[in-house]
Amino acid sequence: MKADSFFTEADKKKIADAVHAVEGRTAGEIAVMVVDQSDAYPEGQMLAGGVIGSLSALAATELFWAGDLWVFVVSALVLTALCGWLVHYLPEVKRFFTPGDRLELQVRDRALTAFYEKGLHKTRDESGVLFFISLFEHKVWVLADQGIYAKIRQEALQAYAHDIAAGMKSGQAADMLCRSIMEVGELLARHFPVKADDVNELSDEVIIGQ
Repeated sequence: MKADSFFTEADKKKIADAVHAVEGRTAGEIAVMVVDQSDAYPEGQMLAGGVIGSLSALAATELFWAGDLWVFVVSALVLTALCGWLVHYLPEVKRFFTPGDRLELQVRDRALTAFYEKGLHKTRDESGVLFFISLFEHKVWVLADQGIYAKIRQEALQAYAHDIAAGMKSGQAADMLCRSIMEVGELLARHFPVKADDVNELSDEVIIGQ
C-alpha cells in the first residue's frame, strides 16, 4: 500500500471538497497528509529474521542433521540474515514483530514533524489541524495547533483518528475521513467562526509523503 495510490483521484477530490467546505465556515485550517510509513522499524525486521530464521534452522537441523549443534549455529546465522532480508518485503510480518506502542509513538512523532514541516503552526489564529495517515502502521493521528487545544482536547480529536483507522480496515477510508473532517469542522465552526477577512492559508489538496 503506497501513499500516492492509496486514495483514488475521485477520493482526493472528495476529500479536498470536504476540507474546502469546512474552511468556508471556520477560521480553522485543515490539512490531510498520507505517508507510506512513519519509520523503517529495523528492530522489527531484525527480530522477525532472528525468530523465523532460528526456528527454521532448528527444524532443519533436527530433521536432516540429527540436531548437530554446529550445523544449527551456521544455518541459524544464514537463515536469520535471509529471513531478515525477506521480511523487508513483507510489511505484515514486520508489523507483527514490532510492538504496538512503538508504532503508536512513531506515528505520533512523525505527525508532529509533518505539522511543522508543512507550516501548520504558522496560521494566523493558531488554528491548524492535521489529519495524518500512516499506511504501514494502519494508524491515524489528528494534531492541532495551540489555539485549537485551548478549546478542544486532544482526546476528542483522536477519537476521529480511531474512526478513520477503522475505515481503513473496512475499505472506507475516504468516506470516513470526509465524515471526520466535517464533524471536526462543526467543532471548529463553534469555537473558531469564520472571519470577514479570512483567507485560505493551507492547500485543500491531500499531501502525499514517503
